[in-house]
Amino acid sequence: MEAPNQNQSIDEFSQFPPLHLQFFEPPPNPSPTPTPAPVLTQHPPDPSSYTNHLLSVSVPRRRRRGRSQHTRSSVTTTSFITFPNFSANIVNGFNANANPNSNPRTTPDLGGEDIIVINRDATTEALTALSAGFPADSLTDEEIDFGVCRVVGGFEQVNYILVRNHIMAKWRDNVSRWVHKEMFVDAVPQHCHYILDTAYNYLNTYGYINFGVAPEIKEKIPAEPSNNRLRILIIGAGLAGLAAARQLLRLGFRVTVLEGRKRAGGRVYTKKMEAGEGNRASASADLGGSVLTGTLGNPLGILAKQLGCLLYKVGDKCPLFGLDGKPVDKEMDDKVEANFNRLLDKASRLRQLMGDAAVDISLGSALETFWDVLDNVNAETINFYNWHLANLEYANASVLSKLSLAFWDQDDPYDMGGDHCFLAGGNGKLVQALAENVPILYERTVHTIRYNGDGVQVVAGSQVYDGDMALCTVPLGVLKNCSIKFIPELPQRKIDSIRRLGYGLLNKVAMLFPHVFWGTDFDTFGHLNDDSSRRGEFFLFYSYASVAGGPLLIALVAGEAAYKFENMPPQDAVAKIYEPQGITVPDPIQTVCTRWGSDPFTLGSYSNVAVGASGDDYDIMAESVGDGRLFFAGEATTRRYPATMHGAFLSGLREAANMAHHANARASRMKVGRSLSKNAHGCASLLADWFREPDLEFGSFSVIFSQKNDDPNSQAIVRVTFNEPRKKSHEGSKSDQQHSNKLLFQQLQSHFSQQQQLHVYTLLTRQQVLDLREVRGGDEMRLDYLCEKLGVKLIGRKGLGPTADTVIASIKAERGSRKSSSTSSASRLGISKLRTNTLKPKFVRKAKIVRNGNRPVQSPNKSLLPHNKSLTPPNSNVTNGKVLEEHKITNQTPSTSSSGLPP
Repeated sequence: MEAPNQNQSIDEFSQFPPLHLQFFEPPPNPSPTPTPAPVLTQHPPDPSSYTNHLLSVSVPRRRRRGRSQHTRSSVTTTSFITFPNFSANIVNGFNANANPNSNPRTTPDLGGEDIIVINRDATTEALTALSAGFPADSLTDEEIDFGVCRVVGGFEQVNYILVRNHIMAKWRDNVSRWVHKEMFVDAVPQHCHYILDTAYNYLNTYGYINFGVAPEIKEKIPAEPSNNRLRILIIGAGLAGLAAARQLLRLGFRVTVLEGRKRAGGRVYTKKMEAGEGNRASASADLGGSVLTGTLGNPLGILAKQLGCLLYKVGDKCPLFGLDGKPVDKEMDDKVEANFNRLLDKASRLRQLMGDAAVDISLGSALETFWDVLDNVNAETINFYNWHLANLEYANASVLSKLSLAFWDQDDPYDMGGDHCFLAGGNGKLVQALAENVPILYERTVHTIRYNGDGVQVVAGSQVYDGDMALCTVPLGVLKNCSIKFIPELPQRKIDSIRRLGYGLLNKVAMLFPHVFWGTDFDTFGHLNDDSSRRGEFFLFYSYASVAGGPLLIALVAGEAAYKFENMPPQDAVAKIYEPQGITVPDPIQTVCTRWGSDPFTLGSYSNVAVGASGDDYDIMAESVGDGRLFFAGEATTRRYPATMHGAFLSGLREAANMAHHANARASRMKVGRSLSKNAHGCASLLADWFREPDLEFGSFSVIFSQKNDDPNSQAIVRVTFNEPRKKSHEGSKSDQQHSNKLLFQQLQSHFSQQQQLHVYTLLTRQQVLDLREVRGGDEMRLDYLCEKLGVKLIGRKGLGPTADTVIASIKAERGSRKSSSTSSASRLGISKLRTNTLKPKFVRKAKIVRNGNRPVQSPNKSLLPHNKSLTPPNSNVTNGKVLEEHKITNQTPSTSSSGLPP
């Protein structure tokens, strides 16, 4: 074999494993074992007539990376969907609120409503919607949250689904045109036009129609933003960031994308490889995401169609070559593959038997458990098994010892149907089209994101960017590495999910040769290795000769070998590829090796479900924080399509819609707030009444929140009270110097000189309030936590603005139905009822509580306290090691406030 050419280059941007796609989205599946899609059966008057409409739909079972994986014997691979001709007045057996794991139910007759008839070919339209991820006979959670139907279930839902499917199908007929709502007015009956409005608005807002880069669609992006006051910052110009940016621009927002690299695309990168002088060979190498895994409804396939790009089907044939470079025995290859699939079946049954305990077990350990049941295992067959293990590690970007037995394949039910394809000329064409006319600032490495109820602030180097909302699309590896500081810190549940989810590594070696010396009747081929620790080293090769424009071969490095490859000199790594004998290998003209693990903008390849994690963690990753100010997108935020290019793209469309929704809701609240602010005196009076009996009290802090809303992100009003001057002792002065808010306390002290009470306020979420209560060190440390950790400001009542007025109005409406509660409470305390319109006296009682160490001693007057009220005192004195704490407990019967508003 000839020595490899030393003309090798390492491109700092050519690093990342192939993010393969799957875009077939059945209904949600919460259990580890995939279940078939639910059945929709609508019976015409003649039950026997529906059999002619039965359609069998094959549901793929495994992400196919390299050689396709097995079909589990425990999983049904065919689902049936029935769409007979619709009767005008009859619908029997329609599963209106389907559970993906339940049998169809009969919806009760809701009255004299009709099922509309839009298109006789309802089956085809339903399958089009199914390919986009919509269940055949039920609504998605996203649709329910959007409010597409006034009532979930019944005739309205049936008609909505028919209208939705019809709109989807019409746009898919020609994805290069813009679909207008008016196109469907004649097809939808007049009395259902409100359903048409809802369905069209939903599909258009969430990017299920009218997305992409076709000229007619690009024309819809306004030249000037319509929402001049709303600026959105997007961190990262990968597929998620670009998809969100284009959608938000179309919706009229002002968008700025901050990208740390000198290019767009993130982990999707096509490098142009060229020969030197005297050689005309050249090729486009996809060093990151490469294969579109499934084309039925794939949004990237739609982009390719809009651009007129050719998709080349990747053949199923994947021959294996032995250590000597010769093809392996076909019979042995088939036998080992069948045995390996049986191993996975046994592991699947094991996790079913283990139940919840399987969460803490790795897939690797389960496979090892069944290793001894294999027949005729010898040194030769072990090499075959190692190849299949490497292929599994490639599919999940993880060594098997770290992959969750319970949920490693939780996204299998959502695999996309259709062929696996290469995009001729590389996926960089998609990135280039998506980035066109998008305001991107390159070489802006973000290191800090501040967020609160007023907006966001993103810091990149010495530059600070202010915005109303921000979308963070950085890879999971960057979040795991804490490369970006969030102020305040992200919620603990999100931090825990970042920690639990796995994030693995895959590397590539792209080689441009002077000519094709390998077989042209297959697109992939594998290579065996006799060292299990190196089983993933160049175990699979992709031939790009047919689509890259030149004789290009790409080798993959997966599993444990991918990490070792990060520190391996490129020339040594490439030399190992040419060692197999039997083929005369020419010197490569150019070689490029990726290093995705050491790339600071990725720090790895793509996500997986590690031991201890589950699909729920993907959902948590997608949650916004900061009362709709900071959002998250990317392949690690989608439960259905993780580790895929199209999953990243779809997550960007999803978050663009969510950001628009929060912006609209905030604008509506501001309109309400402006009217509420006119009665500022009434709001102040309400607060004064409510804070006499706060919902929560600790130290100098009092809290009012909604009793009906237990959402941790719901808003609460916090008041801090200073009611006596601080003692001017040397000890107190020294204490002030020990915390970072000395200046704040000094300013507040100036208000105490006349023994006056000072009330300052802020808005927090319910969860932030509970976290604040747990801060140790007294009120000073709590104030430090508020200012430094949460980044909030304490202001006067008027400074809270319309947002607080909206919260007050909500609580007022809630408590208005409970006016008599205070009166009855006072009666229980022994206060006699007074005549209407007479002054109701206050009931004041002082209760002393003696604490010995940290153990509270129950006061005999404890029953006077509200049940959920904290006993943490605002002031304390220390005597002989015991803390004497004085509470002033005030209960006042309802009175008419000066504003005339009920308490």
